[in-house]
Amino acid sequence: MTSPESPTAPDAPGALPPRAFPMRRGCPFAAPAEYAALRTDEPVARVTLPTEREAWVVTRYDDVRELLSDPRASADIRRPGFPALGEGEQEAGARFRPFIRTDAPEHTRYRRMLLPAFTVRRVRAMRPAVQARVDEILDAMLDAGGPVDFVTAYANAVSTSVICELLGIPRHDLEFFRDVTRISGSRNSTAEQVSEALGGLFGLLAGLVAERREEPRDDLISKLVTDHLVPGNVTMDQLLSTLGITINAGRETTTSMIALSTLLLLDRPELPAQLRQDPSLMPAAVDELLRVLSVADSIPLRVAAEDIELSGVTVPADDGVIALLAGANHDPEQFDEPERVDFHRTDNHHVAFGYGVHQCIGQHLARLELEVALETLVRRVPTLRLAGERDQVVVKHDSATFGLDELMVTW
Repeated sequence: MTSPESPTAPDAPGALPPRAFPMRRGCPFAAPAEYAALRTDEPVARVTLPTEREAWVVTRYDDVRELLSDPRASADIRRPGFPALGEGEQEAGARFRPFIRTDAPEHTRYRRMLLPAFTVRRVRAMRPAVQARVDEILDAMLDAGGPVDFVTAYANAVSTSVICELLGIPRHDLEFFRDVTRISGSRNSTAEQVSEALGGLFGLLAGLVAERREEPRDDLISKLVTDHLVPGNVTMDQLLSTLGITINAGRETTTSMIALSTLLLLDRPELPAQLRQDPSLMPAAVDELLRVLSVADSIPLRVAAEDIELSGVTVPADDGVIALLAGANHDPEQFDEPERVDFHRTDNHHVAFGYGVHQCIGQHLARLELEVALETLVRRVPTLRLAGERDQVVVKHDSATFGLDELMVTW
């Protein structure tokens, strides 16, 4: 078996040394420049992670989809070769067991628990409520006057409010949830810091679960308590972990997408002009923005349970491997002129939500939030603009999800 510190490397003469990972984006609206070279010269490449372990990265569209649909590619965070990107990530993940870091049948059971809340029909019925909440948040931002931090005042407020209202969490300090995700998703956090942040979140959720056991309501927490906790299908710890990852994953990626999409629209005013002229473009625009921005680029972390061959390269059993979504979504073999933002692009089969059995369960809700949040902003605040210089925009490079820490705007 390969040791977790040093996965098997090719022995062939001339094998390339591992590259440093992660690779940073030079432009927030494009994949790291190294991905293009990797797709051509080394589509399945060894890398050195921030933890000093070695793993593999995959950058071609076809290889990414093949890997993510391969049952031999394990998502189990407890495996020794798991390619954690932060020192505390694997230890905390093994303790709290988020279902996205598990394999079937465990992963299948939790996914089926959540699936009824995220169907197309259920999400479509949420549109009026989401629209009302977005209008309320935008009203508050406009009434406060600029300049404001758009990430705090709008992007985080929208994503956190929607997921909390779906679960049945009362309006709380929205920055609390953002802080939990910032710490638990940072590659620089220690296991102790992650545990403390998640412990605070689970404490809040445990109180709500206790309330719903006594007085169920029409919300997701009540549904899970009534259908799964009370019959004994899951333990309290398992339920809290499932709720916690639903909140973290649901709000962080959408916050990043709303903020980054807005920055892109401010940079390229011809794009919001297209949306004002033809609002029916919004669904296609959202999918194109999801493809281009690929904020969950390195979320799909896997371990080869057996040898897996991709593009003629064998990833040995027990080695970690990362499917790079931005690499796949900018592959010119799949997308014509992939760096071009084209709201009229057809056959946009991007993998921004992953692929295979672990494909994001909340993708329909994410699309709805993005459509409503961006359409409302473009329609109601046509004078929105940056407050300050473009190079002052604060980008997150050391987080599980790519995005912006701050975006100062005015109107």
